[in-house]
Amino acid sequence: MTETARIYLLTQILALITLLAILMLGLLPAFLAGFLVYHLVDFGSRVMARFGIMPLIGKLVLLLLLAVLIISAVTFSMSAAASHLTDGPESVVILLQRMADIVDRGKTYLPTWTYVYLPANMEEWQETTARWLRDNARDFSIFGAEIGGLLLHTIMGMVIGGMIAINPGFQEINGPLAKAMQERINLISSAFKRVVFSQIRISALNTVLTGLFLAVVMPLIGMTLPLTKTMIVVTFFVGLIPIIGNLISNTVIFLIALSVSPVASVIALAYLIIIHKLEYFVNARIIGSQIRARAWEVLLAMIVMEAGFGIPGLIAAPIYYSYLKDELTERKLI
Repeated sequence: MTETARIYLLTQILALITLLAILMLGLLPAFLAGFLVYHLVDFGSRVMARFGIMPLIGKLVLLLLLAVLIISAVTFSMSAAASHLTDGPESVVILLQRMADIVDRGKTYLPTWTYVYLPANMEEWQETTARWLRDNARDFSIFGAEIGGLLLHTIMGMVIGGMIAINPGFQEINGPLAKAMQERINLISSAFKRVVFSQIRISALNTVLTGLFLAVVMPLIGMTLPLTKTMIVVTFFVGLIPIIGNLISNTVIFLIALSVSPVASVIALAYLIIIHKLEYFVNARIIGSQIRARAWEVLLAMIVMEAGFGIPGLIAAPIYYSYLKDELTERKLI
């Protein structure tokens, strides 16, 4: 084996160890956020360069715009969440009351022996909820810490991605190890870009199908759901998150349908099962076309990664598999 071949093998091993460490250390949010910011800034600066704007100036402007957008989004989200907790017809108080009403109506569908286990009125609901919160306070504190760590990792990843977009380090190094490592990074970056843009197409498809169901099908059968526009918007944005996004939108639609009637919830559940099962294979096909892989290959990678690393592995599977296949193709092994 030549010296060059040994160096390339070393960098490939280092790349694989790094990718596995990202999952094992819980750094996937930082990894995704960093690459996303890098590609947004890089792509935007190249577009701006066509209009005579210097790349460095364009990148700085884009980073400033991204910072303003992110801060504004976080501030707006916190403000909106605070207002919805206590005020308006969609507050949490109203939601709890509606849940209590749903359970109360649901008693007619349950055996009589289950009544003793269900709260009889709103006061019992409040007492039961308070007791449950006290019993699970420790779990909530852990959950809150995990959310805080997730946000911190995401923000740090975005900052690092922006810094790399402004000043890529490997461009100033000409050593053989640096060049080989740069090639690994380029392959990972290319895999990320292809999968992410594929996910945008998938989210758009999911939003169209969901919009047709909520805005057309349900009103036609006389079961118009509240908050239809909100659910459509939420479906698109959470759909940008692989797999988990569908779970979030599915839960929202099912609960809102349940607040209308049990029949509406059953219809919504049937839609979610049928349409999203079909979408699962369509999604694998869309991503597969971008990474030059068959649908069953992507599905198999997702199953294996989920078994090994849980939901983070499921999210990372298309990106990691795309990179692995690019490496094998680059070495002319497949």
